[in-house]
Amino acid sequence: MNKALLPLLGLASLGLSACVVNVGGDEDWHDDSSWKALQHKNQQLISQLTLGMSQQKVQEIMGPAEFSEAFMAHGDAVQVLYYRTRHVHSDGKTTKDECTPLIFKQQQLLGWGTKRTNSFKA
Repeated sequence: MNKALLPLLGLASLGLSACVVNVGGDEDWHDDSSWKALQHKNQQLISQLTLGMSQQKVQEIMGPAEFSEAFMAHGDAVQVLYYRTRHVHSDGKTTKDECTPLIFKQQQLLGWGTKRTNSFKA
């Protein structure tokens, strides 16, 4: 092999090396300040709600819910939207026990909080 080609091959191999950068990472991970800010925001927004508001208006105010459930109770359609409002687990995932449920009956805000939700359980 021609010794003059060795330096050129060395330079060419540098162009073939690569490094891996993880952009975005684990989708469940959020930095400490982001979940605290979300909880604080949701607490503030919930305090502005009034009973009887339409579900559409509440969702415009609150934005997307963390979880949603729907069922029939005594012949009425009931939907429960869950919004993160408190920290319980340091596992990087939001669970229902870290959320405040908003309860809608016939698309009107009936109440919020676990005490109200428990009254619908069979």
